[in-house]
Amino acid sequence: MPTDETAGPAGRPHLPEDPSPGLVIFLNGTSSSGKSSIARALAAQLDDPCFHLPVDAFHAMRSQPELAPDRLPDVLRRTWLGYHRAVAGMAAAGNTVIVDHVLSEPWRLWDCVALFRPQDVVLVGVHCPLPELERRERARGDRPPGLAARQYTRVHAHGLYDLECDTGSTGPDECARTIKDFLSDRPTPTAFERLAALGPDAR
Repeated sequence: MPTDETAGPAGRPHLPEDPSPGLVIFLNGTSSSGKSSIARALAAQLDDPCFHLPVDAFHAMRSQPELAPDRLPDVLRRTWLGYHRAVAGMAAAGNTVIVDHVLSEPWRLWDCVALFRPQDVVLVGVHCPLPELERRERARGDRPPGLAARQYTRVHAHGLYDLECDTGSTGPDECARTIKDFLSDRPTPTAFERLAALGPDAR
């Protein structure tokens, strides 16, 4: 008889049953739009444990060897691809995951649509007026000048959201409360379900 409660027949490990899928709260906006501030406020407000997985953290984990300029795009792309799969894995294990993302390249969105359970994603558009983005960018000093402006017309080009907020007029705590309230009565189909039905060739 095995003595370890996790052991199964013939001493083999007893694997846990597959959990119910978790929720992905997907914040999309330009650099400096306030996504991370909203994510931190939301994590503090949610009643159940959750994980804030910012893409910046994944970029920060990557080592920084000298690379030829022509190699960098592939390294960045593989970082994004791995990030998406890490989020999908955490959600598949039953966790609530708060994502802050920059959908400035269409393939990033469609990779996520293919990976995530569309009925379990809340897609939130995080908007901010360009002058305020530029002011924040200058104040931060850790972003290339003009980054937010270059992303401004691209990140929301897909045009579909479950919920939107404007951080130019609303603080992160209030945005987080709006998102939390929305979670209790989410309509269907979700934005991800509608995007999945359209397919990447629709836009």
